[in-house]
Amino acid sequence: MNPNAEFDIIVYGATGYTGRLVAEYLAQRYGVGGDVKWAMAGRSAAKLAEVRDEMGAPAETPLIVADAEDAAQLDAMVRRAKAIITTVGPYQLYGDKLVAACVAAGTDCLDLTGEPNWMAKIIGEHDAAAKASGARIVHSCGFDSIPFELGVWFAEETAKAKLGSYVPRVKGRVRAIQGGLSGGTAASGAATMAAIQKDPSIGMLMMNPFALTPGFTGPAQPPGMAVEHDDDLGVDVGPFMMAMINTKNVHRSNALLGHRWGTDFRYDEMSIIVPGAPTEFSGMENPPKPGEGPSKAEREAGFYDIAFIGIADDGRKVQVSVKGDRDPGYGSTSKMLAEAAICLVKDAQGTPGGVWTPGAAMGSKLVDRLSENAGLTFTVEG
Repeated sequence: MNPNAEFDIIVYGATGYTGRLVAEYLAQRYGVGGDVKWAMAGRSAAKLAEVRDEMGAPAETPLIVADAEDAAQLDAMVRRAKAIITTVGPYQLYGDKLVAACVAAGTDCLDLTGEPNWMAKIIGEHDAAAKASGARIVHSCGFDSIPFELGVWFAEETAKAKLGSYVPRVKGRVRAIQGGLSGGTAASGAATMAAIQKDPSIGMLMMNPFALTPGFTGPAQPPGMAVEHDDDLGVDVGPFMMAMINTKNVHRSNALLGHRWGTDFRYDEMSIIVPGAPTEFSGMENPPKPGEGPSKAEREAGFYDIAFIGIADDGRKVQVSVKGDRDPGYGSTSKMLAEAAICLVKDAQGTPGGVWTPGAAMGSKLVDRLSENAGLTFTVEG
């Protein structure tokens, strides 16, 4: 972290769909110039001013111009902040220079990436330098993968408290979900598919649950690719579209925590199949363009409910849940991203530099902050 910086947080990409939601959240909850000092940044000063005025943020909200391709502008921007929130994706196309600038300056950087190929690249290229500079690079600070990664963390801590030890097996089960896709998410998926076509090894990486734990490969993982009956919940479950991203982040968390949950840890994610109930994202058939996404009413009508079952070697179990009060991809994600950044700079100053997952970097501090401010509920169910 850059402790003497002018701002706690700069929201980079504030004129985009998700970046604007993050800025709106900060303006409404924390104001400007209060306990959380933040600014909006993007390519165009005129567009930034327009968005600031449209969302009703104070006229004195600081605006910073920086282009993702202009290394000098990025360097100047990151030196003004303790942490950068970036929503400028696809990250594999537009994220490299920003991360490099943050690592060089010792500035924290939080993103929403669900692009494991890019995350693996950043770990390989920048983890050692970030450890040296003190920069904390925290990937996947939205629906992919905070509810899942922190859900597993919470299940494991519950197992330690109730059963006396961490457990080697956790199951994530999406019980209900309702929300829409944004153009940015669709663009990220398209960029990853294009990358796989150019380099088939990326396809192999996408299928490897340990792609983000360089130097460590754990046991074979449950595939989660076919409909099956879950005896613990007494329901049928099927594949969940984000499991390929979330499982990698969960295994990286375990590795970052010194394999606290065991080197034989196994985890899978599936959706409960309930006829007539919402169990998937809308908008997949006709994806929106970048800058577009669900309406305010759609975001506020959205929700999610995920169960996590921890199973000990002797068969004893715990069950917890993570629930969110807005659509997962945007209404809830924008709050999670903002609060993760505040948590990192305000509550987790002791976390050293490096490329992190949110749960491994912030743990109980992030659970508490999300519960208090971001509409998430962490519940022990059994």
